[in-house]
Amino acid sequence: MTTILVTGGTGTLGRVLTERLHADGHDVRVLSRHAQPYAVDLRQGGTVLDMAVAGVDTIVHCASAPGGGDEEAAAHLTAAARRAGVGHVVYISIVGVDRVPFGYYKTKLAVERLIEESGLGWTVLRATQFHDLLVRLFDTLSRPPVMLLPAGLKDQPIEVTEVASRLAELASGGPAGRVEDMGGPEIRTFESLARTYLRATGHPRRLVNVPLWGRTYRAFRDGGHLAPEQAVGKGTFEEYVAVRIEGGRRA
Repeated sequence: MTTILVTGGTGTLGRVLTERLHADGHDVRVLSRHAQPYAVDLRQGGTVLDMAVAGVDTIVHCASAPGGGDEEAAAHLTAAARRAGVGHVVYISIVGVDRVPFGYYKTKLAVERLIEESGLGWTVLRATQFHDLLVRLFDTLSRPPVMLLPAGLKDQPIEVTEVASRLAELASGGPAGRVEDMGGPEIRTFESLARTYLRATGHPRRLVNVPLWGRTYRAFRDGGHLAPEQAVGKGTFEEYVAVRIEGGRRA
């Protein structure tokens, strides 16, 4: 039986991954800022982090904070992993971190490099955005009576359970380096995704596509965050909102 530590194990991906690893028979430890007995702020490290990694075979690093601190967190985690003799670190990253000059993406790329240069065995998987991120974005954008969308943008959302299954597979094996990206089954315009969301919520909104500017916008518009050659996902956005939104309204 393999002992696997999941950082960010109470988050959107980490929670599903933890369940999958348990089902596969692994001994799973969950590390987050509030999950006992391994409640750790990775940005600060400390003795509890050393306790969490002691005796661990593999770490799956899912913890991330868009507000900042991911590089410090990864530095503390890899240092603790070296001290404990951990053999394998699996990191979940984002498709396009090396092509889109978005601040959060730059940080994810920096963490990739830090793990690659850590001296530990490593695997990096990049995935496109999860369905729930789009839903949370559309929740915000649909609050006014007119829903403003960035013109010309597309997305390729993927089902989080599929990414969790792939991470569980990678965590069960040896270090594999940078593996093939995972993309959702469809590349869709933001407008078509927003219309799917609005139909599911039953909130009519006028949609207006607004052109933006800058290098980051151009990179997104040019599809730097997409993986058309790795459209391996199966679950569609329609299927997700049918369960998440329409199912919730019927409950």
